Amino acid sequence: MTEEKILFVDDEPHVLQSMKRQFRKRFALHTAGGGEEALALLKENGPFAVVVSDMRMPGMNGVELLSRVKDLYPDTVRIMLTGNADQDTAIEAVNTGQIFRFLTKPCPTSLLVTSLALALHQYRLITAERELLQKTLKGAVSVLAELLSQANPTAFSASLRVKKIVVQLVDRLGIEEGWQFELAALVSQIGCVSLPSDIINKVYVGLELNDEEAAMWEEHPLVAARMLEKIPRLERPTRMVALQQLAYDRYTPEIEDQEYEEVILGAQMLKAVIDYDILLNQGEASRKALEIMQRRNGRYNPALLDALQQIKIDYADQVLVLRVREVAVGMIADEDVVAKNGALIIPKGQKITWPVLKGLSNFARQVGIMEPLRMRQDQG
Repeated sequence: MTEEKILFVDDEPHVLQSMKRQFRKRFALHTAGGGEEALALLKENGPFAVVVSDMRMPGMNGVELLSRVKDLYPDTVRIMLTGNADQDTAIEAVNTGQIFRFLTKPCPTSLLVTSLALALHQYRLITAERELLQKTLKGAVSVLAELLSQANPTAFSASLRVKKIVVQLVDRLGIEEGWQFELAALVSQIGCVSLPSDIINKVYVGLELNDEEAAMWEEHPLVAARMLEKIPRLERPTRMVALQQLAYDRYTPEIEDQEYEEVILGAQMLKAVIDYDILLNQGEASRKALEIMQRRNGRYNPALLDALQQIKIDYADQVLVLRVREVAVGMIADEDVVAKNGALIIPKGQKITWPVLKGLSNFARQVGIMEPLRMRQDQG
């Protein structure tokens, strides 16, 4: 286990020396003589579990330092230890630095030891929570996505592309807690397990759905939400998925009051990215796809369309080894597709259109196709 380090910051050398004598055998202790030196140590030797800072120091005071630490290293637990114990200082430290404890000098050793032990415990709770979210929960969601790949390869492929774009959008917009948006994108197509493959292929090739098919397509996000709502810690991504087909101008004050801001932003992001991916899959260039979306007045969050223009969509062609039932509209044959009687069905380099896919399926049932097939994803 990595040693959990504590950083003491004070401009008085004798105070730092005293801290070293008292605590060097109890804690992994480091010291800094001011705010700038502390930030340099955090950058070069981090992560630190706890930072304990004096208030009054030349240049950068303790409140300023702990506020910077909060912004740069949000997991690090922050404690103020100062002889300046007036109420205004305490309020500013709590509000600006979001400190864990406010201690006054001279601080009894027993109280300081207890405070440091509690701070280390708090740090372990924070990092354990983050590990749960980033590893355990994401691992479980990845299993669901892999199951989708077996049931519906087209929907699974779409979810991977959507996630890739969403990750770039989150980075472009500087969104914190981006894991929620990433997970929502990865499970956004889970509800497609309830759909016939013909419906999904029609959507991605741009063919019109009949009324019954359209109703089923509109229902799949709610199907996904019902599947996901029992998973702890996935409540907000689940709501993002449930609302992913709602147009931007359909967000009423009632919906905005009921939902968290990140849920609304995540759902609007999914709406824009999924529709964008569909247009790319239909062969539209990135710029043309965005122009089409901008003409759909009121359907998308304008800020997200602006952000989409700023990111680079770079799907590399990927060769997939598939069975006939896994081939989807928009793929390109990487080698000749041949029937079991030797007839050439699809030549190398041909793009799979809706009629080609239907013909391939019919031929597979009647004569048989030599499998596996090698296909490339050509996402424009």
